[in-house]
Amino acid sequence: MLAVVRVRGTVGVKKDIAATMDMLRLTRINHAVLINENPSFKGMLLKSKDYITWGEIDLETLTQLITKRGRVAGGDKITEEYIKENTEYSSIEEFAKAILESEITLEDANIKQVFRLHPPRKGYEGVKNAFQEGGSLGYRKEEIRTLIKKMV
Repeated sequence: MLAVVRVRGTVGVKKDIAATMDMLRLTRINHAVLINENPSFKGMLLKSKDYITWGEIDLETLTQLITKRGRVAGGDKITEEYIKENTEYSSIEEFAKAILESEITLEDANIKQVFRLHPPRKGYEGVKNAFQEGGSLGYRKEEIRTLIKKMV
């Protein structure tokens, strides 16, 4: 499971890249989505790599993300009671584990797929360079966890 965060805005984005980010549901800065690793998503990530960052998410980070920034379709926060009533899981952590193992999706539980995050504490490293070059863009492996923790 990959977590994808939009880092840059909409000014000057080519139409095909903007359409790709719309398909990924990344319409604004600091929005995050969860996607599965498959070739079609991989191509979409590579196409929009100059505007987003992504990496593998773990159970602890996903649980924190769902608890603090997850929203139900009506806009309410996700609680343990909501998970118990609307899914077969007894806690948010069990639900997050099922998402990581691709047993269930956020849509199945009527949860919004986009997480609206705060800007990261102490800011991005730089929004014009790749992560390997000291910036914030592109693939960052497990380092996405620290970025998401700064943004939650």
